[in-house]
Amino acid sequence: MCSNRKPDLKEFLDNLKKPMPFPLKARLYLRNNLLKIKNLQSCCGNHGEPGC
Repeated sequence: MCSNRKPDLKEFLDNLKKPMPFPLKARLYLRNNLLKIKNLQSCCGNHGEPGC
């Protein structure tokens, strides 16, 4: 899981570059960001997925 450290732009971009179909990547990105907003955290808990 993620620690309470600040988000890192390099990790964010690396997660977006992972090879997967665009619809899946967009869905995971949206879901993970909504989780972060809902929980008021900088990490959604799905380390390595787009948007986390």
